[in-house]
Amino acid sequence: MPATSSTGRYALVYMAALALQFGMQPLLTKRFTPPSACRSSVVITQEVIKFVLALSMLKSSGQLGPALQGWSIKSWATVAVLPAGLYVVQNLCALVASLNLDPVSYNVLNQTKTLSAALCCYLILGRRQSGLQIVALLLLLLSALVLEKVVTINVLLSPFLGGAAGDEGEGTTGVDAREVGARHFTHGVTPLLAASFISGLAGAITQRNLQGSSGSGSKSGGKNAVLFSAELCIASLLLLCGALPFNEDGKCIAHNGMFGDWTAYTFIPIVTNALGGILVGLVTKYAGSVRKGFALIFGLMLSGLLQASIESRHDGSWAISKEEIVGGTLAAVSLWMHLTNPYKEPSKQKLN
Repeated sequence: MPATSSTGRYALVYMAALALQFGMQPLLTKRFTPPSACRSSVVITQEVIKFVLALSMLKSSGQLGPALQGWSIKSWATVAVLPAGLYVVQNLCALVASLNLDPVSYNVLNQTKTLSAALCCYLILGRRQSGLQIVALLLLLLSALVLEKVVTINVLLSPFLGGAAGDEGEGTTGVDAREVGARHFTHGVTPLLAASFISGLAGAITQRNLQGSSGSGSKSGGKNAVLFSAELCIASLLLLCGALPFNEDGKCIAHNGMFGDWTAYTFIPIVTNALGGILVGLVTKYAGSVRKGFALIFGLMLSGLLQASIESRHDGSWAISKEEIVGGTLAAVSLWMHLTNPYKEPSKQKLN
């Protein structure tokens, strides 16, 4: 998908919007979501708002009628229930892992999502990556680790400085080997790797549904991305509400009500997250689930910049860190490499 095409322009616009939303979301959630708010009530409200937003967007653009042509419960169940269920399982696996891994290990393993997306796109859609695109994906992974300060600048430069830069004793993971045990792998590493693979699998299935069987990503081909977001909302709401009688969140809602401890500001991160869910569908359709990872890494960098800007208000000084400069540069280079070096099928002459 060439970046100079109409589809490529849509892809870059939606990727930029998703990066902005992803970068701002942690700060909005931390500031406006009460710690005592029931998680299921937040997610359910978010899905309802996303559904209303999706239908409003379709109606205002005049696409509602054409998008619903041929729609049926069977078609909805075929395209939406499986990815919605996969996302639920992914979230459960990630939650288990977060409770049994230190933050550094969690961030390292969580950055394998883009690689799993590339693998699943190959297995499901037959989408190959060129050699330079594989290098770009590895650079993207490295940029994320640098931004998270898992791989330090000193460690990154140590091969060029004869190992002198690593004399400070900083490692690439910061994890004490003594913490590695059976539970670390069975309840931490394994579920997070499973969540990463499921994320890639759900993304590939979503991309197939949105772009059509060919995966061309053309603007006219495949399923309407906004309608698909609405369909996912319905499936997610059914799964979430069906699980409430069997989990602690159901008891929490029964005791405190759906909006216990909420304020009007609580809806701010919920609305932005709902918009982000619609943007994910648009990015997946026009850019693909692999390139969605690039938008999220740029969002990670933006989140760090916003956090630094907020913290600077307390001490009166602000500067971009070395990690943000290097990580952002690596992410930009990897995006350029991935966009400009698509996989090309071998010519018939070479095959003969």
